[in-house]
Amino acid sequence: MGKEIQGLNEAYHILFVAVLVILAIMIILCLIRAIKGPRVADRIVATNMMGTIVMVIIAILAIMLGEGYLVDICLIYALISFLAVIVLTKVYMGVYLEKKQKEKREE
Repeated sequence: MGKEIQGLNEAYHILFVAVLVILAIMIILCLIRAIKGPRVADRIVATNMMGTIVMVIIAILAIMLGEGYLVDICLIYALISFLAVIVLTKVYMGVYLEKKQKEKREE
């Protein structure tokens, strides 16, 4: 019985490592989109997606390492990421509306 559980733990470990590698590749692709993105909206969505992927990575590490405090860090990171996206959106909307009003005045 102990040998079966050990094999299952090794399989889970391999699965977690594979998922972490895939998520790391996804973060790199999102970073490219955030830098290169043709529009500001694409950059904001890519930034939000990177935050979500980082939260998933922290959650997987919490399970892998068996550390409960990482779940708390994940929740705090979720709040900070959410607030960052809201601030970026507000700033973008303010710049967009200001530009639109300036164009209206010029006409």
